Amino acid sequence: MKSAVETLTPTRAKLTVEVPFEELKPSLDAAYKKIAQQINVPGFRRGKVPPLVIDRQVGRGAVLDEAINEALPKLYVEALQANDIEPLAQPEIDITRFEDNQTLEFTAEVDVRPEIELPDYAGIEVSVEDLTVTDDEVQEQVQALRERFASLTEVDREAADGDFVVMDLVARKDGEVIEGAEVTGMSYQVGKGGMLDGLDEALTGLAAGAGRTFTSQLVGGDQAGDDVEVEVRVSSVKEQELPELDDDFAQTASEFDTVAELTDDIRTRLLRGKRLEQAAEARDAVLEKLLDLADVPLPDGIVESELTARREQIEEQLGFAGMSMEQYLDNEQQTVDEFEADLEKRVRDAVAAQFLLDQVAKVEKVGVDEGELQAHLMRRAQQSGQNPQEFISHMLEHNHIPEMVSEVVRGKALASVVESAVVTDASGNRVELRNLQPDGTIGEPAEDSPETGEAPGDVADEPSGDQPGEADDAAPGTDAR
Repeated sequence: MKSAVETLTPTRAKLTVEVPFEELKPSLDAAYKKIAQQINVPGFRRGKVPPLVIDRQVGRGAVLDEAINEALPKLYVEALQANDIEPLAQPEIDITRFEDNQTLEFTAEVDVRPEIELPDYAGIEVSVEDLTVTDDEVQEQVQALRERFASLTEVDREAADGDFVVMDLVARKDGEVIEGAEVTGMSYQVGKGGMLDGLDEALTGLAAGAGRTFTSQLVGGDQAGDDVEVEVRVSSVKEQELPELDDDFAQTASEFDTVAELTDDIRTRLLRGKRLEQAAEARDAVLEKLLDLADVPLPDGIVESELTARREQIEEQLGFAGMSMEQYLDNEQQTVDEFEADLEKRVRDAVAAQFLLDQVAKVEKVGVDEGELQAHLMRRAQQSGQNPQEFISHMLEHNHIPEMVSEVVRGKALASVVESAVVTDASGNRVELRNLQPDGTIGEPAEDSPETGEAPGDVADEPSGDQPGEADDAAPGTDAR
């Protein structure tokens, strides 16, 4: 077999393959054997029909077609391997020449992984926000903890901001009760917000047994966005009593003996969380800078496929929320053109990032061990809210493990780029990322590594966006993903 490759574009190649007829003999024999099992010929047992008889019964052309269909996938894969081509999607195959006992010639056009010249990513400079925990943030957490241990006392007065009420609520359109827009005996904190516009104002000043009607708009369902009449009636008003913020409370609400110790612990936890946020900000900034520095050709077919998948995903999520695309765009204050432009940019950046990180992984010789893959699968299961064992079984059953491995590899590749970057905060201070642990603490520096040249710990996961079709050595008629 002879093959040659022609580069049509940086992301598309054309293979021309010539196969001598004698190399098709195994496929031709297999075709005769298969057809012999399918036909009945008087005087011959099923499966024992000679080739000459098959030629007379079904025609030599049918046998040749069967042989080519059987041989083509293997020939295509052999040509890919011989020319070191990494396909990204199914090929477009065209048989350009073939006659009985003559050379088979076919072409295959396919989207391929682009050749990428990596920029010098050592020493990329990025800036992130300062790492600060304010007293207000600490007090907000303390207040939330006190509210968890608060008691409710029923009071004989009108509801005020912060009170809890038990209420009945019903929404009507043109005098008819809207299905699904009626609740009874619901507990709600006045001033909390997030339910219906105008509800807090309507509840304020209502005593037990009193009601009020106001106009609002539902956020979901068939009537979402329409003006509706909402009637709310209060059956009880309860006042929230917070526990005193003293050492007794600290001992009740935590493992600490004093309020000072409790407050210090809250500040420390907030600081750890902000370190992780800062590391994620650094990762995103470095990746964005890397994308700006690199020229990554993108296959149009892959981009369009990703766009279609993203649109379907968004529409599905909106459907679950009972919201139309028009309502979503209205809430986001976007036009259709603005939405599409933003979506396309995000998809293109995501696909380009994956190609770039794959190339970094290749250069840096990034590998994945079983423990890293297992930890990644557990994180993905947590993120999706699934049972870890069920999630892993699903990944295995549907052959998604290669995708999971790619995610880990890309995450490690990005971590290596961030490790070589210069990350400073807004005040100009060098940001410590190399020894950052998954819980936000700073670990001891490794003996064989310097204390500078930081990299985020376990925060460099796969960049957002679905990954482009992985179709290495994919044969025609098979699923390339």
